[in-house]
Amino acid sequence: MKPVIKKPTENEKKEAACWPIWEKEKSKFPWEYNVQETCLILEGKAVVSTPEGSVEFEAGDYVIFPEGLVCTWEIKQPIKKRYKFG
Repeated sequence: MKPVIKKPTENEKKEAACWPIWEKEKSKFPWEYNVQETCLILEGKAVVSTPEGSVEFEAGDYVIFPEGLVCTWEIKQPIKKRYKFG
């Protein structure tokens, strides 16, 4: 199980405009998703590692983290994202 990373459609960008914002400095930490999270990366760059491998995403990417995903986040450049759960 890995995150899905793609470029957002115009509709996805509009929908994300009202989602809350989360920001985090350069860091590394474990994380587990008990519900799906969808986010639009506004700034920065990060690598998320899972047992299946690592994926990198950055500003402009639309990322879907599936429910049940267990991973390690490594924020390479301070991240700012809009997100929604469920």
